[in-house]
Amino acid sequence: MMFEVTPNPPRKKGPKITVIGGGTGLPVLLRNLRKRDVDVTAIVTVADDGGSSGIIRDYMNVVPPGDIRNCMIALSPMNALQKEIFQYRFNSDDQFFAGHAIGNLIIAALTEMRGNIFDAIRLLSRMMAVEGHVYPAAEEPLLLRAEFQDGTIVDGEAELVKYRKKIKKVSVHCYDENRKLDESRTPTAAREVINAIMEADMVVLGPGSLYTSILPNLMISDIGQAVCETKAEVVYICNIMTQRGETEHFTDADHVRVLHEHLGTQFIDTVLVNTEAVPEEYLNQQKNEEYLYQVKYDFQGLRDEGCRVVSSDFIKLREKGVYHDGEKVIDELFRLLQSARIE
Repeated sequence: MMFEVTPNPPRKKGPKITVIGGGTGLPVLLRNLRKRDVDVTAIVTVADDGGSSGIIRDYMNVVPPGDIRNCMIALSPMNALQKEIFQYRFNSDDQFFAGHAIGNLIIAALTEMRGNIFDAIRLLSRMMAVEGHVYPAAEEPLLLRAEFQDGTIVDGEAELVKYRKKIKKVSVHCYDENRKLDESRTPTAAREVINAIMEADMVVLGPGSLYTSILPNLMISDIGQAVCETKAEVVYICNIMTQRGETEHFTDADHVRVLHEHLGTQFIDTVLVNTEAVPEEYLNQQKNEEYLYQVKYDFQGLRDEGCRVVSSDFIKLREKGVYHDGEKVIDELFRLLQSARIE
């Protein structure tokens, strides 16, 4: 058998860290947190409407499973073969299953079996011996809406990045039974999600796409309110590179300013920024053209946003890509926790 249901792993006694985001950056952080004595919770965006996740969410009306799948893998001690099977994506010439990851199909099936995504993830977490908690930001798929500076409004994460216009603000909305925008309902988070934020010693935002991985979570009003009210240290891990259609020409201070403007208050306590230069050959060389250039460092702009600034070399270069070095980031987070205890 690929999996067997096991008892929940014993809860770690270390500090409680809640990480909020989505995309490829979140699993990097979680993989390294799993190696430490830390009680970790991941809160994952449910506004993804691209690729396999988008197809499944539209066909079955379940939250997009892709980011949840990657986070569960990051927190699971399963062996390499088991993870490879769970992550396997069918070839594009397999007409019916084209592009779908096996893990996405399993999450969708368990959601149908159990009747809700939380029970599905709870069961699958036991099967995968997940060390921590993975929660969707909401219990239903949400629509991401972007308003550009010129007044244009676009719906959908996949559409947002195509326009390459300056974004004024983003918001999230519920669907009705006909997959149309439902103005009568406001997106809400489950009690477990809010508790994970309010009871944390540290809340970490990112790394991840500003408008499509981080803000979709914070735009759920009770999550945004909890992040602003929690007594935990709120840390933002700023992206190393700008992103096409989202943060072109942004400085690190611009990222923080946008977060503060969306929630209407300066809620970020500490920001981690990379100050190491990215090699020239890694600039604007990504095959999918998602990345452009290195985010510029603006120390005074960050201080104006009321943040403590931690600047260092957080770069890890691999496969012609620029990523955060998970171990370096986690080391810094633990130094911040230790500093908070001393204070």
